[in-house]
Amino acid sequence: MTYRVSFVCTGNICRSPMAESVFRARVEEAGLGDRVEVESAGTGGWHEGDGADPRAVAVLAEHGYGTDHVARQFQASRFARLDLVIALDSGHRKPLRHLAPTEQDAEKVHLLRSYDPAAGADLDVPDPYYGGLDGFEECLEMVEAASEGLLAAVREEVEGRAI
Repeated sequence: MTYRVSFVCTGNICRSPMAESVFRARVEEAGLGDRVEVESAGTGGWHEGDGADPRAVAVLAEHGYGTDHVARQFQASRFARLDLVIALDSGHRKPLRHLAPTEQDAEKVHLLRSYDPAAGADLDVPDPYYGGLDGFEECLEMVEAASEGLLAAVREEVEGRAI
């Protein structure tokens, strides 16, 4: 049975595609590519059909990550097929939990940085859209740091299903 994870930010062109690319790489490196599916979406549909922001693509490529991305909006119907919905900041978490059809679905929503023990109290990944490349670099660092803990949690779930 496939375990499904979706990363969600505002427009699905910066943070969530970066998280999707990094986490997909971690999943592949861990040998779980055939058991874990990774995707991303945005809370809004402003960029539906667009590729990732060129700055996100450049930073990902510079660090060895690929991205073949088309933006889409997160729909409530996605909850039925997802195991985990990862919000990139608290401004996404709240509307996603309200969008969830059931309380069980709402419990699937978590903040990405909650998987980074060094994150401290601020669990938001800042939106780099209105800044320069340094904001995208900072976003990537936060995503990479949280991905290790997220991978451990997902691995535990996947291996628990195999028993």
